[in-house]
Amino acid sequence: MQVTHPNIIEGCKRGDPNCQKQLYELHKNTLFGVCIRYIPNHADAEDILSEGFFKILSKIHTFKGDGNFEGWMRRVVVNECLMFLRKSVNMHLTLELNETITHNFEKDDDDVESEYPFTIEEVQDAIQRLPDGYRTVFNLYVIDDLKHREIADVLQISINTSKSQLILAKKRLREILKKKYSFYDKYKK
Repeated sequence: MQVTHPNIIEGCKRGDPNCQKQLYELHKNTLFGVCIRYIPNHADAEDILSEGFFKILSKIHTFKGDGNFEGWMRRVVVNECLMFLRKSVNMHLTLELNETITHNFEKDDDDVESEYPFTIEEVQDAIQRLPDGYRTVFNLYVIDDLKHREIADVLQISINTSKSQLILAKKRLREILKKKYSFYDKYKK
């Protein structure tokens, strides 16, 4: 994500439309990428991006300069995605796994990337094919680097549900990718 010049931020705080447009043009593609990771429907992702920028511009005065401005904007957009998902998806559907099963899944968690030559686009496509709950927890944990406790708080689920969503997301992701490249298995033997 490109770094926003402090003058643009200050101009946005004053309500300067030129600075607001510069901010939007500078970050629209990156933040749309964040939206599409959580919401694969392009029309919904565009709506969420618009809502996210509205919230960024209306709440920009709350950014005090502590930390990274781009990270703050990203968090606003991720929160908009999560609010959309909460309204449209039941995040509580996945069964919780007990610690024994969880441990076994993690122990057997083979590295799919080392087995097959996947492109970034292929992995992104596979992630988009995950069920909403799996994809959301996967993105929050793997890409946005949240801990299970933080995910549980954000999604209003238990920590074990967060863990099970991640484990099942990884398992489903492996299945999707292996199925796509099942012919590699024939030649590995």
